[in-house]
Amino acid sequence: MENKIKMAVLVFMLTLPFFIHAQSSDFGNWLIYIGNKKINSKWNIHNEVQYRNYNTISDLEQLLLRTGVGCSFNENKNNLLLGYGYILSENYIDNSENKQSINEHRIFQQFISKQQIGRLALNHRYRFEQRFVEDEFKMRFRYFLGFNLPFKTNSKWYLSAYNEIFLNSKSNVFDRNRLYGGLGYMFNKNIKFEAGYMNQFFETSSRDQFNIIAFITF
Repeated sequence: MENKIKMAVLVFMLTLPFFIHAQSSDFGNWLIYIGNKKINSKWNIHNEVQYRNYNTISDLEQLLLRTGVGCSFNENKNNLLLGYGYILSENYIDNSENKQSINEHRIFQQFISKQQIGRLALNHRYRFEQRFVEDEFKMRFRYFLGFNLPFKTNSKWYLSAYNEIFLNSKSNVFDRNRLYGGLGYMFNKNIKFEAGYMNQFFETSSRDQFNIIAFITF
């Protein structure tokens, strides 16, 4: 049964992007790498790359590079991190075929709190961002609530879901909300992969994405 599940997930992941492309859909695709380098039992270095597309790996929407230094405490149930991010956005102008490149430098502080309720793992993340978008300065608060649930005890397969809300510090306080659900496979304690669907909605619009995520600790 487990081998059949693996094969079904692999076929789904390989064929969905081509199906989306063939349908000329606005369905976006995000390829995400999230890494964590442990310096010792207390300190860690976060590293992250996200390659976001308007469709299937052929129309760049955003390239995000993020890193930071974190400190864990409370038996690794909590982590404080100070980080920096660089974001290149390729935005369409007035629904035309023309694009505008926007550079953003971002400083952020975050606090992560982990909980375990039976087999269900909960992850709370509070992030405060100072954003330098070209010549404009912005601030934003984000709250992320994630869930991981193994199919059964000691199973390498698990279900993943999260919701994250973004709030601005000035007018138009609501920025966006992301709702995600996916399927993950843990190769070992240091490597896991996920594939899933995410809906991102704004004040007056929304977009859908198919996300493929790699988590690596080294």
